[in-house]
Amino acid sequence: MKIKNNPFVKYAAVAVATTVVFSCRHQAELPVGEGFIDVDGGKVWYRVTGTGDKTPLLVLHGGPGAPSYYLKPLSELGTDRKVIFYDQLGCGKSDHISDTTLMTVDHYVKELKTVVGQLGLKDFYLFGQSWGTMLGTDYYLEHPEGIRALIFSSPSLSIPRWLQDTDSLITTLPDSTQIAIHENEEVKTFDAPEYQQAVMMFYQNYLARHQPWSADMDSTFSQMGENYVYMWGPSEFTATGELKSYDRTDRLGEITVPTLFITGEFDEARPATVKYYQSLVPGAKFKLIKGAAHLTMQDQPEESNKVVREFLDSLENN
Repeated sequence: MKIKNNPFVKYAAVAVATTVVFSCRHQAELPVGEGFIDVDGGKVWYRVTGTGDKTPLLVLHGGPGAPSYYLKPLSELGTDRKVIFYDQLGCGKSDHISDTTLMTVDHYVKELKTVVGQLGLKDFYLFGQSWGTMLGTDYYLEHPEGIRALIFSSPSLSIPRWLQDTDSLITTLPDSTQIAIHENEEVKTFDAPEYQQAVMMFYQNYLARHQPWSADMDSTFSQMGENYVYMWGPSEFTATGELKSYDRTDRLGEITVPTLFITGEFDEARPATVKYYQSLVPGAKFKLIKGAAHLTMQDQPEESNKVVREFLDSLENN
């Protein structure tokens, strides 16, 4: 609701070097459970789950302002490693806010830095979904230390491209739905029943296709933060906030850790666009989840987890 000479040689060299460094670091014990962390503007809720002892996975939810309930299927990865969820300030179980000075990318980067520090994470994998890929990218570009790999699930790394893609998806809807969208957006009547019905039809096709939606999906929508509308806009396909000009494609080449891009067959993050992002990151991998829309972990949880697990296993078993 982003190398001169052969880049793959440099990528491999960096991977070897970081493996040596990581093997020398001490990862503090990460107890299972939940709690709150003081950040600028309030408290954020977090939960650590899992029994495995491999490198932990830190998960960034989408939105902005879509709390982590819908990501719960990722908990199954806890058989291998600790999985860390948290609700960013303004949504879910974290403090809700109305102060728009806190609704910025910079704020959420600093907030994530605080979460990483308070949890004592020295080495970890960073998983971002949708808006979480924007946050993850900007965090990595500022604070790459400790991040062993990046997983970008249904990424939104160029909003101009995102809007072109969602415009094309709107054309697949019935004519009456398209008219409801265009007429209400022209006069900004985003609360009109016919507009909301059109948005829901789009979501059932390209956000999450599995019906009925889970209780976790209901909780995500019912506890959305005000920052969604302020930072993004009234719907997935209409951006009116500060994120509408976000584009990091010119910096994806600076990523030097192993990176996996994931998208769904019917994703708002169109497969061709996600493959384009992949082409900009040296050595990056790409996986398509068939039958899934934007929330791949809701539509195809087993396949989604399998893709993540195989990627992480490939890094840890070499």
